[in-house]
Amino acid sequence: MAGSENQESGEGKRCRICGDVVEEFIDFGRQPVSDSFVMPYEAGQEFFFRLSAGICVACSMVQLTEEVPREQMFHEDYPYRSSGSTRMRSHFHSVAQRLLETELTGRDPLIVEIGSNDGIMLRTVRDAGVRHLGVDPSVRAAELAASEGIRVQTDFFEEQSARKIAASEGPANVIFSANTFSHIAYIDSIFRGVDTLLASDGVFVFEDRYLGDIISRNAFDQIYDEHFYLFSVSSVQSIAQTFGFVLIDAEHLDIHGGSMRYTVARPGVRIPSDSVAQFLRQEQKMGLADPGTYRRFAEETRNSCSELISLLRDLRAEGKTVVGYGATAKSSTLLNYCNIGSDLVSCIFDSTPEKQGRLSPGTHIPVRSSDEFSAPYPDYALLFAWNHSDEILAKEQEFREAGGRWILYVPTVHLI
Repeated sequence: MAGSENQESGEGKRCRICGDVVEEFIDFGRQPVSDSFVMPYEAGQEFFFRLSAGICVACSMVQLTEEVPREQMFHEDYPYRSSGSTRMRSHFHSVAQRLLETELTGRDPLIVEIGSNDGIMLRTVRDAGVRHLGVDPSVRAAELAASEGIRVQTDFFEEQSARKIAASEGPANVIFSANTFSHIAYIDSIFRGVDTLLASDGVFVFEDRYLGDIISRNAFDQIYDEHFYLFSVSSVQSIAQTFGFVLIDAEHLDIHGGSMRYTVARPGVRIPSDSVAQFLRQEQKMGLADPGTYRRFAEETRNSCSELISLLRDLRAEGKTVVGYGATAKSSTLLNYCNIGSDLVSCIFDSTPEKQGRLSPGTHIPVRSSDEFSAPYPDYALLFAWNHSDEILAKEQEFREAGGRWILYVPTVHLI
């Protein structure tokens, strides 16, 4: 389907969860698959789709209005590697340790991870000698995990694959997923798979970007093809109830620009924590169920993009060198929506070998190794990986000492 484009208008869209009307609030127009970093000879052959988001008038689930085929996003060459960030390695080690201490304590426990990537979380579980299985459709990521002795199955997690796992492994005490569950439009099949595989007293724990942070921080670039749903505590509670489960805990995490860890269990097994009710009250005050909140968010997004384009054009007119830092999936939304190409941002530096030597999706900005960032330093660096800003700014301290300036656009366009 290279080079094809879906021309649907987005009108009359229905919620993938409850079937009610989805009210569109933002349209980013024609976009490529966000992680389709192509070789130069592949430029112009990308798959394109219409990126827009809306809110369900009934269950308040924020979701994309057009689904990209999963094979276009998650495939053998899927380039993202969780282990590329020191902070994420530390985070997932802590997650695994916590699960080992609280949930994986019985006789021969089992944890199954949906979207295990390169095995960053399961390494700690492996080291503890606990039974585990990762499920991920990316062949190369799965091979990396397997090379380190992590048990992994190359597949999409859904009802059918869950039945096979249950038959061969038995029930799972924990089903875990990080930054994956919100990527999957067919949540009904996922929950049927969880129902099939999860032990009677087990828990389904998943982490995803938090809608409250996206709105409050105007993190508009968190809207891209992989993030089909933008979860709130309220919408997750509604999902759980729809499929016969109960949301028993919600914990805010200061990663990826603001995330939430949700814990779901079968009815009557555990008492919901006070945090669930607290977050529900907070979301009501924030207006996360009010369509007007999202219309204001869309207006702020348009203003931020206009300011950023003006800044980049002014810097170009002054003869300044501007590069990008962090070839993130979310940068695709910004670059293509604002039509920012190599005339404004000459290249993007990134530490992921799978992205180096390739071109950014749609706008075709060259991606270079972050080892070359200092040869020589540019005048300005547009930080696409703003959610890892503390780690990156500490790593690249010499850039600022040499007179370089960082450009950020979340929550507003500003210089550091």
